[in-house]
Amino acid sequence: MGIYTLLPLMVIPILIYNVIAFGGSAFSTAEAVRARMDVEFMSIPMSSGAEWIITPGDGLIALSLVMLFFELLKSTGIGRAAIMNHAFSMILFIGCLVEFLMFDAFATTVFFLILLMALMDVMAGFMVTIASARRDISMAEGFGS
Repeated sequence: MGIYTLLPLMVIPILIYNVIAFGGSAFSTAEAVRARMDVEFMSIPMSSGAEWIITPGDGLIALSLVMLFFELLKSTGIGRAAIMNHAFSMILFIGCLVEFLMFDAFATTVFFLILLMALMDVMAGFMVTIASARRDISMAEGFGS
């Protein structure tokens, strides 16, 4: 069991957000974090002549979506590592929920969307596990008769 299989990948964008939120001071305000998330990170010229401006918040949401995709792929696994991953995903979601509700720096739309992705990871993991267990039980009953 490697660390890749045990730890939820959603921890990466959440840690990055924590660094941004607590980067200035221990108790940043939501406005200060929003200001850090809304600056121009990079600009890409489009063929239409418009400039596509990407902010750190946009990049963090995109990274979170990519991590969620790989987490959904990992949720189809079975065994002890998958169960541990589901448990750590639940702990991560609860930690994010506490941060969102209790700390001013986490009351932003970017963190709320990351929180929703962490919830989707938890729900998908448990739903896939329940569906797999139900299939295993019905297969065992079919062989027993």
